[in-house]
Amino acid sequence: MSEVKNPSPPKVNNNTNLTNDTLGRAEAGEEWQKELTPKEIVRALDKYIIGQDQAKKSVAIALRNRWRRLHVNGELKEEIMPNNIIMIGPTGVGKTEIARRLANLANAPFIKVEASKYTEVGYVGRDVESMVRELTDLAVNMVKREKAEAVQQKAINLAEEKILDLLLPPKPQRRKQVPQPTLSLQTATASFGALESSGGNEDDSGEKWERTREKLRIQLKQGKLDKRLIEVNLSNDRFPIIEVFSPQGIEELGVNFQEMFSGMFPKKTKKRRVTVTEAQKILTQEEVGKLIDIEAVISESIERVENSGIIFIDEIDKIAGEKMKNGPDVSREGVQRDLLPIVEGTNVMTKYGMVKTDHVLFIAAGAFHASKPSDLIPEMQGRFPIRVELDSLTTKDFVRILTEPQNALIKQYTALMATEGVELSFTDEAIGEIAKIANLVNERTENIGARRLHTVMTTLLEDVMFKVPDTKVKKVKVTKEMVENTLKDIVEDEDLSRYIL
Repeated sequence: MSEVKNPSPPKVNNNTNLTNDTLGRAEAGEEWQKELTPKEIVRALDKYIIGQDQAKKSVAIALRNRWRRLHVNGELKEEIMPNNIIMIGPTGVGKTEIARRLANLANAPFIKVEASKYTEVGYVGRDVESMVRELTDLAVNMVKREKAEAVQQKAINLAEEKILDLLLPPKPQRRKQVPQPTLSLQTATASFGALESSGGNEDDSGEKWERTREKLRIQLKQGKLDKRLIEVNLSNDRFPIIEVFSPQGIEELGVNFQEMFSGMFPKKTKKRRVTVTEAQKILTQEEVGKLIDIEAVISESIERVENSGIIFIDEIDKIAGEKMKNGPDVSREGVQRDLLPIVEGTNVMTKYGMVKTDHVLFIAAGAFHASKPSDLIPEMQGRFPIRVELDSLTTKDFVRILTEPQNALIKQYTALMATEGVELSFTDEAIGEIAKIANLVNERTENIGARRLHTVMTTLLEDVMFKVPDTKVKKVKVTKEMVENTLKDIVEDEDLSRYIL
């Protein structure tokens, strides 16, 4: 997605007398969290999601409250809990997209899980804490990428020096031979004379070495040495895979065996002949790893998870309602009680250390066709105080979805066809007809929201995308008549439309 320009944050009242610790932690939070006002957050979401204004408003306030909490004075900051949200609406109306785009805006660690998987036979007793571990893994990778970008140029320069060392052996060190005091004056004078004459030769060879190295450096930058083969030493850090079976699964271990054993055995290296281009990539990656402070990465990652992490729990309506009284008892209420401590706030042990979930933002979503939010246990309802109902999409919404967002389907297909040198265009009437058909099929069959547009567009352009590479056509114009002729039979045959659209 395109970057949203960071506006200046509102000034904090100087009379609040923030402590140094509070200011320090607030500034640390600002390093990763874009300081967007609620209106700006909604405007940014509008670029990708049509409608659903109330849901956008709720998540914008929730995100802004995180920035506000970081600027609260004193210990009260730790007592301010996030306003977790339940989104209620059918599939395909933008619930997941809103949460995902919100995480992108805040540059926050984000993970989506399905609550229904914890109710499946075979997953009984599955540890719900795994979602926090996975979120922490994502945060570590996110911070690593950012740190890597910061040191990338320095790593490239270091890798370049290593390649030059491989192409041209290092300059020999000049060694001075001091005459022994027991030597005669004549012998000492002769030794010094020889040393001076050899020193002059060494200076000449040193200058020649420097000139040769600079020539190689220029050729390396110009790409003239890309195909030359050189030998590089690669560290072999692979260890045997250790599998440990436990009732909760291997994720319960929270231990990185590779890190645990890496200090017990000496690192092995192997030589490999590669091209200069490949060597640059290998050595740059190696230097990046050396330049990054992994302890600082882990510390920052845990702080991000604790203060800006977002966990999206989908299909929460599937664990609402009474537990089954017949058959295998995969208790829905039991799953809610397993989730409750995580949502309330607890400490979860990960391989990077302890992570607190007190200030993680939880966004739940569900269609709630067969149940309602009040069917959740009271404790769970209390932890999701904000409830937002999303609207079903109409034909007008489909027209906007096809054209307005930055990643609109029509823009995507136009860009795809442009790679073949074909100019694809749509008339307004054609776009309206596509939206009408998508809405009609949603009403007749299962309502899958905006996802129906993908099936309609793919079926409409199937022949065009298949034939274009073998023809000399440079322009394709999609009209209302073309849409009707292509999709008329499928739409009219209700059984056929169930299979194709």
